[in-house]
Amino acid sequence: MTKKINIKESLGKLEKIAEWFEKERELDVEEGIARVKEGMVLVKELKARLKETENEFNEIRKELEDAEELPEE
Repeated sequence: MTKKINIKESLGKLEKIAEWFEKERELDVEEGIARVKEGMVLVKELKARLKETENEFNEIRKELEDAEELPEE
């Protein structure tokens, strides 16, 4: 089983990458490329994790809806 990424932590990492680009006066191209690649990986992981979270939420909602439809005994 793969480890689920922490959404908040990953968003924080993306924010740090964006801040780095904002504060750099003379951009190191190689460092910039490395950070863009890191950001791309984070975005890809976040999209997948958010989709998983959405699916989990939908499953819970469906279970609740199904439970509400059961006749009371």
